[in-house]
Amino acid sequence: MSTYGTRDATQFPLPTVEKGAKFYTLVDSTTKEITLKKISSGNILGRTDLDTTVGTVPTSGANAGKFIQNPNLGLTADQKAALQNPQTLKTVKDKGTETVSKAIQKSGKTPEEAQTTANKLLSPNKATNPTAENPSTTGTGATSGDVNKEFKAGDKQGTRTKYEDLVYPLDLAASHQDIVKFSILKYVPSLSEAGQQKDGISTAGRIVTLKDGKPVVKGSNPIGTITLPIPSGISDGNSARWQDEGLNELLETVAVGAKRLFEAGTEAAAGTIEKKGEELKSNPEALKQTVSGLLLNEATGKNIAARAYGAVNNNNLEVLFSGPGLRSFSFTFMFYPRSEPEAIRVRKIIRAFKQSMSVKRSANSLLLKAPHTFAISYLTPGDKGQMKIHPYLNKFKECALTNCNIDYTPDGTYMTYGGAEKSMTSYRMSLTFAELEPIFDDEYGDDGDAFVGY
Repeated sequence: MSTYGTRDATQFPLPTVEKGAKFYTLVDSTTKEITLKKISSGNILGRTDLDTTVGTVPTSGANAGKFIQNPNLGLTADQKAALQNPQTLKTVKDKGTETVSKAIQKSGKTPEEAQTTANKLLSPNKATNPTAENPSTTGTGATSGDVNKEFKAGDKQGTRTKYEDLVYPLDLAASHQDIVKFSILKYVPSLSEAGQQKDGISTAGRIVTLKDGKPVVKGSNPIGTITLPIPSGISDGNSARWQDEGLNELLETVAVGAKRLFEAGTEAAAGTIEKKGEELKSNPEALKQTVSGLLLNEATGKNIAARAYGAVNNNNLEVLFSGPGLRSFSFTFMFYPRSEPEAIRVRKIIRAFKQSMSVKRSANSLLLKAPHTFAISYLTPGDKGQMKIHPYLNKFKECALTNCNIDYTPDGTYMTYGGAEKSMTSYRMSLTFAELEPIFDDEYGDDGDAFVGY
């Protein structure tokens, strides 16, 4: 019997069945039967036969498409009900298809070719009729079928359009501890047709929210997620640009007159200028020094007025608002793989960050296209184990990954594990993100100060 899948290929949680447990799928290449396995905590060898078989999903016969539970597990009534839940069954089937797709990719097929083959094997309808409910068939993360076709046709062959949902460490108890989650998104330009459907740059089109436990921005579907423990040294810094600017008495007179001209008409403007003129004429010596000083300084490029009169023109210096500032964020993660599956997981996480931030090429290489972007959220457990946005840490807008630095010898010594994988014993990953849009007052919302906000 030939089987698609390995123990570490598609690990995923089923909190309704058992909180904190990790599951994976194996697919029989002949019968197409999907087997759901639960990882045994004591199985450090990574052998699939040492893990627990929860049940199977046959694809033929009287029970085709149904979940058949292992009767020897001693499951509770709630667990049995959860396994028969349509959403749980859909998750198992989707993960089975993902398992087949990943196995086929290892044979040299592109992600699109592998996905099509997997769909034909397990979900024939999806293979010929991709919809917005099945974004993995296109892998673009966009919501419009036409946009998906343009993206696939316009990219150079081999461009990656789908990533796994990766979690480190493997036993991360996401439902019981605070985490940071990164969703990889296909970048949508603000002025493109798809961007305008998301309200473009004029509204909060890049605000991060949660959808099915994943950070997203309006109208997007993640093409992969990475879940990690919250690192130390996290911080944020908000800024607005202010700069000093001067305005001398003569220019102020002209400016005020022009302002009154636009606002109240010629009579009001003339009155304002006349009044200012009377003030200046009351001190003719100061007026003479002001005018001559301005002309001398302008003609020579030097501060002649200070040399001639021992005084400078009053420039009415004031600090003025000049625009919003953009924020950047830095994260540093340490990885210490404790097993071969965990070493593979670290490798995949590093590759996902590096590849998703890379510049994309068009099919004919005439154009360079923007890298993928990220929706980031700090999450904390809420009611019934559901994750929610952390109220005591900052929120994010959609971000670009501008720097990804990997230190392969953070302990100062080159050291690897034995065995086939030859993983490094430790890694340090430093990431720098830049928000795509500034933060505006109205985007904080009216939540009664229940969150720190941005």
